[in-house]
Amino acid sequence: MAISVVIAEDETMVRRSFCLVLKSCGDIEVIGEAGDGNEAVARTLELEPEVVLMDVGLPILNGIDATKRILELKPDIKVLALSSHGDLARVLEMLRAGARGYIYKVGGPEELRQGIRAAAAGDFFLSPSLEGSLPSDLARRVASPRHSRYGELSAREREIAQLVAEGHSSIQIGERLGINHKTVEVHRRNISGKLGLKGVAALTRWAIREGLTSPKV
Repeated sequence: MAISVVIAEDETMVRRSFCLVLKSCGDIEVIGEAGDGNEAVARTLELEPEVVLMDVGLPILNGIDATKRILELKPDIKVLALSSHGDLARVLEMLRAGARGYIYKVGGPEELRQGIRAAAAGDFFLSPSLEGSLPSDLARRVASPRHSRYGELSAREREIAQLVAEGHSSIQIGERLGINHKTVEVHRRNISGKLGLKGVAALTRWAIREGLTSPKV
């Protein structure tokens, strides 16, 4: 029976290329796609795939928090992180969120297939380019994790921080989340106070560093 997969990737061309690669595999079937974090959660809960390919820097809701939400509700689903970056902080945050592995988007078709098969089998998979340096460093960092203000924010605050960094106004955020825009303003003040940041530009730089969103090119 084929391994069922949902691909959560905001770049349409990248998502399509993954679909084409996996279509040629007799043992892997793409049953759904998502272009942002909220959609990734919804499609995963609806379709219940064996494996979710999760881009770390998804818009609206980043891959880290989307992974947490999915695994809180469906702990048996395997999440495999996708990224074009090898930043160790992002790797560790995804692993702490419950991802079963981490692969580079540019790692090639065989790496993608191997990662999915490993995750479906319950094994752990890391991009070969990380294997040489990560294990010992991973143990050190998990034992003494870096101080990250990411963990000081509530789930709602992280969600709002990401949307602000992506250019949404308080009114737009309120409409998207179904809350009053004044409540959004309160959250924004709390976020600024906790992070010690002033202005959207500073918040955007922080959000990119923490993997909440990706830099726009």
